[in-house]
Amino acid sequence: MTYTPPAKWTWDSESGGKFASINRPIAGATHDKALPVGEHPLQLYSLATPNGVKVTVLLEELLEAGIGPEYDAWLIDIGEGDQFGSGFVEVNPNSKIPAMMDRTGGTETRIFESAAIMLHLAERYDAFLGSPRTEMLSWLFWQMGSAPFLGGGFGHFYAYAPEKFEYPINRYAMETKRQLDVLDRHLGDAEWMAGSYSIADMAIWAWYGQLCLGRLYGAAEFLEVESYSNVMDWAKRIDARPAVRRGRMVNRAFGDDESLKLPERHSAADFDR
Repeated sequence: MTYTPPAKWTWDSESGGKFASINRPIAGATHDKALPVGEHPLQLYSLATPNGVKVTVLLEELLEAGIGPEYDAWLIDIGEGDQFGSGFVEVNPNSKIPAMMDRTGGTETRIFESAAIMLHLAERYDAFLGSPRTEMLSWLFWQMGSAPFLGGGFGHFYAYAPEKFEYPINRYAMETKRQLDVLDRHLGDAEWMAGSYSIADMAIWAWYGQLCLGRLYGAAEFLEVESYSNVMDWAKRIDARPAVRRGRMVNRAFGDDESLKLPERHSAADFDR
């Protein structure tokens, strides 16, 4: 059936697929709800989606290296609309996870957007900045610009849209495979994205590595991810890192594997449970 756009678009709250109930065409808070605050200077408010995993992997890698800060990680349940609470909107007016409050030194600094949080932490602790730094930044921002085609494009139409349509699935599958080919060609000549293991690797892995490991959208076979052998090797090497396994657990409250769920994290001892 051919769709003809109306002269003026109007919002239908019943359309939009799996996440229709939490999407709306306006910003701002829908209810008053203060955010909890723990004892550590870093307060993370997140969920273990790829964008959330990026930050918790970095935090755990910093701790693994013996240079990072302890932190409190609080669950933001986007299915329940926690991201529209007044406290969260004060930290991130865009109402997306992750968001962080940094109270180091007695001052309060809000940081939102996953790459901004990662860069803030990497620069503060002078770690995981790659070499040369400009190469790392190029790949970090490549991920930020490319992942919406994977998540909001391919993932939405392949896994979450209320109906399957050939055109958008083909369009975004093509772009996702092109991006995987970009990575595969680069990693054919390099061990890491930018000289050494860096926040660019962590950010890209959270999306494309997990896609190739079969954790996103149930689409590994559809996209023939095994054909991207360099990406697969890189993804498995990162996946084997202890800090990455811990980072995947933080703020996870979904999935069938109970051993990977840690909805809140306030100290390293929480993993012992």
